[in-house]
Amino acid sequence: MPDNNKQGPKYFVEIEGTEYEWSKETITVPEIRQLGNLPADQPIIEVDPDNNERTLAEDEVVTLKPGHRFGKKISYKRG
Repeated sequence: MPDNNKQGPKYFVEIEGTEYEWSKETITVPEIRQLGNLPADQPIIEVDPDNNERTLAEDEVVTLKPGHRFGKKISYKRG
């Protein structure tokens, strides 16, 4: 008989193409940085299933949704 009361990760957070297990339905930007080992000097973006990007505020709390992923914002310099 399976143990349905077993507590484990309920959510997955995709950061820079890697899925991480997560136990809460929300995550903060500092937690995203720590989990994905992202540098503090680069903005963090949320990408929805339609590939729309949104830059997150440093103090933002994000509700996890299927198909959404996170990463560092890439800046391009002309040279």
